[in-house]
Amino acid sequence: MGRRGDLVKLIWHDGIGLSLYAKRIERGHFLWPSAKDGAIHLSPSQLTCLLEGVDWRNPQKTWRPELAG
Repeated sequence: MGRRGDLVKLIWHDGIGLSLYAKRIERGHFLWPSAKDGAIHLSPSQLTCLLEGVDWRNPQKTWRPELAG
């Protein structure tokens, strides 16, 4: 995660190789659950909310850009 909290990087292993996935949010920051023992455990629904920019504690859609590019 970036220092400002607007960047998330994930490493995905599909059994054959590794992929790096990076996403930056334009407005605000990603909301992370608290770390226990230095690790963060996310459920699939929490990960989906995180990547969509939705506050997983109170799931409501946040601002989305209207135009792309």
